[in-house]
Amino acid sequence: MSTFQAPKGTYDLIPPDSAKYLAVREAIAAPLRNSGYGYIETPGFESVELFARGVGESTDIVTKEMYAFETKGGDKLALRPEGTASVLRAALEANLHKTGNLPVKLWYSGSYYRYERPQKGRYRHFSQVGAEAIGAEDPALDAELIILADQAYRSLGLRDFRILLNSLGDKECRPVYRAALQDFLRGLDLDEDTLRRAEINPLRVLDDKRESVQKQLGDAPLLRDYLCDACKAYHEEVRELITAAGVVFEDDPKLVRGLDYYTRTTFEFVHDGLGSQSAVGGGGRYDGLSEMIGGPALPSVGWALGVDRTVLALEAEGVALDLPSATSVFAVPLGEEARRILFAKVTELRRAGVAADFSYGAKGLKGAMKNANRSGARYTIVAGERDLAEGVVQLKDMESGEQTSIGVNEIVAELESRLG
Repeated sequence: MSTFQAPKGTYDLIPPDSAKYLAVREAIAAPLRNSGYGYIETPGFESVELFARGVGESTDIVTKEMYAFETKGGDKLALRPEGTASVLRAALEANLHKTGNLPVKLWYSGSYYRYERPQKGRYRHFSQVGAEAIGAEDPALDAELIILADQAYRSLGLRDFRILLNSLGDKECRPVYRAALQDFLRGLDLDEDTLRRAEINPLRVLDDKRESVQKQLGDAPLLRDYLCDACKAYHEEVRELITAAGVVFEDDPKLVRGLDYYTRTTFEFVHDGLGSQSAVGGGGRYDGLSEMIGGPALPSVGWALGVDRTVLALEAEGVALDLPSATSVFAVPLGEEARRILFAKVTELRRAGVAADFSYGAKGLKGAMKNANRSGARYTIVAGERDLAEGVVQLKDMESGEQTSIGVNEIVAELESRLG
């Protein structure tokens, strides 16, 4: 037993389970790469002010959950709690918006950090794949991202997820709704902290998960009743495009999401098999975020999908991913001459693209064959002095148990042929 353990609320990804996480990341990224999104990677920490401005000073993320620290040089930094603000900052810093090719379409994958009460599906360290389309205001772009996320989930075999959709209005119509919601909230029996939040950003109160708050919100005014004509038309086009693509969604007039930067389109992917932590991903349009962090007006839209929660959703549905074996061929040498020759052949197989492994540590035949079984290899190559004297090795099919002799110089071609 090690003296040290992973910090509370975190986890280690180790084989064989780690292969599931890699497969989920690849499945989410695949439709993005096929749709013009380029990969971006940002630092694991940023200026505290970037998140305070972008995510919102009244959000729980900034006030309660952010890992903030001061460096020896006096810089105030924070481990990134989400990806959008960092990606937009990087795009602005690199002047990607000035290349003339808008929108700038980017995707990313990485770890994020929030100080929360640990529970299944909610960790202090978690993994996401995200996508951002920066610099264009177009309902087709919003629809594209929702469709791509739906495609990614379905490619994994997920079926029991739901897409919730809403519009949060814009700078023209949301202030009117904001005032109406504040008037409503002032008449409720809420604690001082919640009332203070209502004065700063009343939409955040709608996102409060406490039952004592939610049961008082039944008659709260709905934003859809306050949308201006432009926002109504925009939202209706998003709905029509998604529907035409065969993607099923549910209108949720109370969906607000937990970050301050969202405008107009907002959406969430939920899976009812995950209990209280049902959201597996979400996103929306954030037309004012660039200006919030000191950039020009760049209407944008994006999403982030949780890798951890997607894996839990797959397990909840009993979906077994078709994962390739980590090892296709396992070599078992018996004797020094066999070690030298088979090691060279394993190297050749790897260079030919065949997943191959080797029995290290000078084990006997029995121990080496146990390792071969554990590796999951389809074929095992066994060679001893007598085999090599005849210029052959023994090739064993680990599924059928059939064993055949093949020439040493035929190993690579024969296995490439058998493995396709």
